[in-house]
Amino acid sequence: MSKYIIFKAESAPSLKWEEMQLAHTGAFTFILAEHYDSSNFPLPEPGYRLREYHRLEQLVDKRFPAASTHSRIGDWQVTRVEVYTPELPTSDFETIVICYCQYAPVETPLEPLPEIQVEYAMS
Repeated sequence: MSKYIIFKAESAPSLKWEEMQLAHTGAFTFILAEHYDSSNFPLPEPGYRLREYHRLEQLVDKRFPAASTHSRIGDWQVTRVEVYTPELPTSDFETIVICYCQYAPVETPLEPLPEIQVEYAMS
């Protein structure tokens, strides 16, 4: 089942634009993340938190200098979920999901990411 999941910030008067900056582009947007999911995992529900990814310079693998080294449970929490089923038979997705999120800071530890595994194909 192909799903397009969009995590979007709830608009609120107290929302600071600094909290809306995308880490990878520096752009400001209400869209926090988007996931393309073909798994059978359940959809996010209220209470779910997005993960944040961090790079600790002293732990960077020289083969993958731009890769994250750690993650943590993040500050954005899902408050409500809307699910849409496209009516067009040519749609790329069976389900489109919009998860509205609220900024709710939480202190969680950084957790190391597993080492990147590379398989080389023999030709």
